[in-house]
Amino acid sequence: MIRNVEIDILTIFPGMFYGPLSESILGRAQEKGILTVRIHDIRDFSTSRHRVVDDYPFGGGPGMVMKAEPIAAAVEHALAARVQAKESRSRVIMTTPAGSTFSQDMAKGFASCDHLVIICGHYEGVDERVMSLVTDRVSIGDYVLTGGELPAMVIVDATARLLPGVLGDEESASADSFWDGILDYPHYTRPRVWRGHEVPDVLLSGDHERIRKWRRKQALKVTLEQRPDLLSQVELTDEDVELLKQVMEDG
Repeated sequence: MIRNVEIDILTIFPGMFYGPLSESILGRAQEKGILTVRIHDIRDFSTSRHRVVDDYPFGGGPGMVMKAEPIAAAVEHALAARVQAKESRSRVIMTTPAGSTFSQDMAKGFASCDHLVIICGHYEGVDERVMSLVTDRVSIGDYVLTGGELPAMVIVDATARLLPGVLGDEESASADSFWDGILDYPHYTRPRVWRGHEVPDVLLSGDHERIRKWRRKQALKVTLEQRPDLLSQVELTDEDVELLKQVMEDG
């Protein structure tokens, strides 16, 4: 039986999602019935004649703040529809620079859920009282974007590709960077020689154990060079420690 994960995205710019969510792996996942994505325009839940969803901040300051009521109404609409379909706990995600940094582990957690509601923040921020409805505050990095739409796309993409049946090869996700806490090993394909650069001989040897160890060593090497901070956060095996020692001896 195919498991279907439902995601409701709440935004004031619904048009931003139609291309990214209908192409490639995400598009195929929806065609297969593995993923259902619904886009809701928060302005549709405004009680204002002109569909206003923002107002000036109390206490003064620059910019505008998204109002609590339209967002709350949109969240409750998404939750009510889900509760009628199946009794299961939903996760309500707020995209915000003040959230926890998005990670592969977080994506795994979201992929285990049946229903996600993602609120795309905008302007100077969102009325803090909306947070009473939120289960997860998520940031995709230490920088500021115009709105929460791009982070929402990142969350959907990273989460969806972990769902069973989404990827053509079920082992693809487990070979990704960050799956076990370190970066991915280098990849090669035809031709064997390109502009003077040759594919490493070990990959042509047919010796699966040598290839496995080479790939693990290269993954550790790339992580040491590019993201050494990750190595202090993962549990290294005795083999990993030995391979790292070889990497450092190789210079």
